[in-house]
Amino acid sequence: MIKISDLRNRDVVNVVDGKRLGVICDLDLDLEQGRICAIIVPGGSKFFSFFSGGQDYVIPWENIIKIGVDTILVELAVPSYRSR
Repeated sequence: MIKISDLRNRDVVNVVDGKRLGVICDLDLDLEQGRICAIIVPGGSKFFSFFSGGQDYVIPWENIIKIGVDTILVELAVPSYRSR
């Protein structure tokens, strides 16, 4: 079993382009079904995003390939965003 606090400390890497996306800042939960729908990763630097409004990566749970000790591998051909 993995705690949410443990997930927040792992780098999220896109296997499509090898880009490090960041670390998890939030989860999208379906409370009726009792499941995680997506993980949310802040896009860009926090300081710059604060002034620009910023957009976060929304990564559907189905796109997670592997949760490792230090890294979470995801497959994102076309990233989905949400505004802050």
